Amino acid sequence: MFADYGVLNFWAYVVGAMFIVLLPGPNSLFVLKTGMSQGIRAGYLAASGVFIGDAALIFCAYAGVATLIQTTPILFTLVRYLGAIYLLILGGKIVYNAFQSGASEDALPTAAGQRVFRKALILSLTNPKAILFYVSFFVQFIDMTYDSPGIPFLILAAVLECFSLIFLSVLIVAGSYVTRLVKASKRAQRFGNTLMGTLFIGFAARLALSNA
Repeated sequence: MFADYGVLNFWAYVVGAMFIVLLPGPNSLFVLKTGMSQGIRAGYLAASGVFIGDAALIFCAYAGVATLIQTTPILFTLVRYLGAIYLLILGGKIVYNAFQSGASEDALPTAAGQRVFRKALILSLTNPKAILFYVSFFVQFIDMTYDSPGIPFLILAAVLECFSLIFLSVLIVAGSYVTRLVKASKRAQRFGNTLMGTLFIGFAARLALSNA
């Protein structure tokens, strides 16, 4: 379909991209949690942070930053631990807030919206393995003899971001709907927030303990 633009096996890439987007991770979990606790608008603010962060990582992969990280173990380890620490702090805050009797995230003033966006952006950017993954995955579908390799890279990135938009939109709307169903149950809200906070802590441990 896009062979004339340097893209190989486009439909195989589409299937692979769909599975990649559907895999659970801290980004999608944060968007889901935000949509559940603060509503659809806040959910899309979080999603926009993820989109921009992923776009930046994809550009870094194309620009060769992935090679720098791969050949500099200290840099990779530093970024990996920074990401793990951030996930740990975020998960701890979610669990802590779940047990605060007066805590409420229903309202979304401008400052809170900025915090949501910033948290999502940092979550996306503090994942050095994503850069390496984008290179190793995208390169399989790019014709290296094509005159402008940036064009197929852009096409593949756009497809991935479109799938991400659809999936995160489903999470946001579904999360907001589920919240309305259980809003009267403080116990259910506490359990859900505790579970999500624990998952973030688990992501932090996995990132810190995993090898390059």
